[in-house]
Amino acid sequence: MSSLSRRAKTVLVTGSAGIAGFLFVASGITADGTNLRTGGLEDLRSLVLDRASKVGVLQSEVDTLATEVNDLYITKISPALSTQINQLEQATGLTPVSGSALRISLDDAPREPGSPLPDGVSPDDLVVHQQDVQAVVNAMWRGGATAIQVMDQRIIGTSAIRCVGNTLLLQGQVYSPPFVVTAIGNISELQQALKEEPGVLLYREYVERLNLGWDVSILNQTTIPAWQGSIEQR
Repeated sequence: MSSLSRRAKTVLVTGSAGIAGFLFVASGITADGTNLRTGGLEDLRSLVLDRASKVGVLQSEVDTLATEVNDLYITKISPALSTQINQLEQATGLTPVSGSALRISLDDAPREPGSPLPDGVSPDDLVVHQQDVQAVVNAMWRGGATAIQVMDQRIIGTSAIRCVGNTLLLQGQVYSPPFVVTAIGNISELQQALKEEPGVLLYREYVERLNLGWDVSILNQTTIPAWQGSIEQR
């Protein structure tokens, strides 16, 4: 195993797209020379938690308005146009999807407080990162998934998966590990895509070496909810 850290190796695997995603998150907390893993990160976590609380309140208001809009839609729309809209909603992830699924769970490595790290290992190597979750999601898309869910939220092509420290930020909600990805589709094709994804292969190396969490299970039947966010590309 090379002495390069997992994050450094992942950059080599994922290329410029991975670097751009990392810099998008890091730029806000490294301004004015702030170190990524010092006080600036703690301030960012507090900000994220505060914003997540406000997002929850706003989401409740959005759900209420969406119900009112849907009621008006049902009474005003023509049957032909309704069918066309339903087809578009399915293609963009705006309707629930049911079927057999692959469920993948990623977790930080267990560690006793104060215990020494193995030679050549940093704390950064012992946690699940944004690129690890993204690699699993990428594999599911390549495997032909008809719907993907991360934690309790539907994912579409424009979804952004971000990490702050070892917490996941998704649509204004904050999640702690283990991080769970669920994908509906052809199980054998999803499994094969998971075996071939470079980012997943790299993560599996650290699973074997440092005991990071990794579990894959098959769900005979599950339902992934509709996407709740904006479908605009930003």
